[in-house]
Amino acid sequence: MKPGLKLPRIAALTALALCIGTAFATPNAATKATRKANDAVANYLPFGDKQDFEDANRGFIADLPSPIIKGESGNTVIDLSQYDFLKKAGPTPDTVNPSLWRQSQLLAKHGLFKVVDGIYQVRNIDLANITFVRGKTGWVVIDPLTSAETAKAALDLINSKVEKLPVSAVLFTHSHVDHFAGIRGIVDEKDVRAGKVPVIAPEGFMEEAVSENVFAGNVMSRRASYMYGNLLPKSPTGNVGGGLGLTTAAGTITLFEPSKLVGKTGEKLSVDGIDIVFQMAPGTEAPAEMLFYFPQFKAICLAEDANHTLHNILTMRGAKVRSAQKWAKTLDQTIDLWGKDAVVSFGSHHWPQWDNTRVVDHLEKQRDLYKYINDQTLRMANEGLTMDEIADQFKLPDSLAKTFANRGYYGNLKHNVRATYQLYLGFWDGNPANLDPYPPVEEAKRYVALIGADKMLQNAKASYDKGDYRWAAAIANKLVFAEPGNKQARQIEADALEQLGYQAESGPERNFYLSGAKELRDGVQKVATPNTSSPDIIRGMSTEMFLDFLAIHLNGPKAAGKAYAFNLNFPDTKEKFVLTVKNGVMNYGKDKQLPKPDASITLDRSTLDDIALGKLKLGNLAESGQVKFDGNRAKFKEMLGLFDKFDFWFTIAEP
Repeated sequence: MKPGLKLPRIAALTALALCIGTAFATPNAATKATRKANDAVANYLPFGDKQDFEDANRGFIADLPSPIIKGESGNTVIDLSQYDFLKKAGPTPDTVNPSLWRQSQLLAKHGLFKVVDGIYQVRNIDLANITFVRGKTGWVVIDPLTSAETAKAALDLINSKVEKLPVSAVLFTHSHVDHFAGIRGIVDEKDVRAGKVPVIAPEGFMEEAVSENVFAGNVMSRRASYMYGNLLPKSPTGNVGGGLGLTTAAGTITLFEPSKLVGKTGEKLSVDGIDIVFQMAPGTEAPAEMLFYFPQFKAICLAEDANHTLHNILTMRGAKVRSAQKWAKTLDQTIDLWGKDAVVSFGSHHWPQWDNTRVVDHLEKQRDLYKYINDQTLRMANEGLTMDEIADQFKLPDSLAKTFANRGYYGNLKHNVRATYQLYLGFWDGNPANLDPYPPVEEAKRYVALIGADKMLQNAKASYDKGDYRWAAAIANKLVFAEPGNKQARQIEADALEQLGYQAESGPERNFYLSGAKELRDGVQKVATPNTSSPDIIRGMSTEMFLDFLAIHLNGPKAAGKAYAFNLNFPDTKEKFVLTVKNGVMNYGKDKQLPKPDASITLDRSTLDDIALGKLKLGNLAESGQVKFDGNRAKFKEMLGLFDKFDFWFTIAEP
């Protein structure tokens, strides 16, 4: 969605469609300045440390029969062979940050691995890992990936290579799409409802899993197409992975309500003969998240709160800001709960840690990483520095910065510092001159009028030639927004963004830069689109959530000065609502009915689902035979004309 993809990861998020970028403009080579910047990273970090490569390969059993997973209709869900270039020996390409290249090479190892006797993972066939724990009667599955197809492929792999068993239980660590959406690929909902297969999730799971992907789903998914590099070719000058995983699968997103929710730290369950102790972690990496411990194996499942990367305090696709302080406190509690006993820890991404000393060291370094970001951002803010000043000056101590697990392969340090500032103080820096800025196009036109387009072009080109790509992109972007047809400005900005992408250590940051360069050179290319609004996601919305989603589509200026009032009745769910539009706002009330509405409307809740899935158009609802009216049908149709339809392919790098 995560995702929500990282739905985002609807996030996010959150899954993103598999988009293979079509080649248009030829990428540039790395400049001298970019080679110098990447060499500095190579000289700073301890690249001689090969522990991660040993751990990423440890316990390997088998790979998938084919690197290509297809859906029932023959569609390609994921093609892992596109990343085979990462497996080639030799020096790091000049066009990739050497630290990100190292991370991507680690993620290029995919297949089935043994963590310890009784615990196995299938890694890197999707954005996340799927974990299998040998229960008394079957496999207890943790986080069934982004799609039904990849989850089934993982189950088939372990059944063929380890032991053929049914799935006896499923645990969702959190509410991001890459950790639950493959559920129907491994279990039948009928067995869950009959009590045969428990599905266990943290409290608040359904609301968060659905809402993140719906309310801001269109804009998040569009930004996620940049974040995950779905519009880029897979190559050393394009997409080299996402840092958290290689890429997302483009299969069938599924979801149904869990049968058991966990809401208390210390809560214990016996699941198919396996004892599990839970730790709640809401508001850390996801709004609904939990970690847990297996006493039998002395193993901690870290969910997505401790990884081999700095994670996001605020994802580049957009989401609610997370708390680095809460994140650090959660990991500190994890150490207190199980740090004395654990001999292995594994997560929903990346590779495990073995031996108690290394388990605890990993947790401590990740804890201190988030605590340092929180505390030092606030220290500098309290000294009067603004958000951007703090981000530009912020540095981690070597003890944290030289730890590969703390590098910004997915999250970006500057971005996270800004997010932490935003969490406490908002996006405004406190300077009255910045209180009411002009929107980008109007501001850009004023800069061009003040400085002159020719001088700005000269300055941008000179800055590029000096290797000052941040300023070259910034000044050229003003020209692009003031004069969208200015080819020279577009080219200079694209070239600058490209070099910034080549230098980026964060996979999402690289993908944003390179996707922006591609848009400036080739325009918006409408390829296969992310579609996070799957039937299961839509059905998972409560009626209240659906009406909230509908209210977001109401064009307030058009609705201002108009008034409507309707009774809504849903026979299939036995729900009744009052729906009103007044003051440009749509409100509703549950279990209420007006004595004299404009009309009383009766329809099944499933009809709303059909609207959301595009099977029935909202504007045609008044004429639909699936709807019964008692009152002013014309007024209802008039109100429906006030709802906007969102266009996915809006521009990002240009006005």
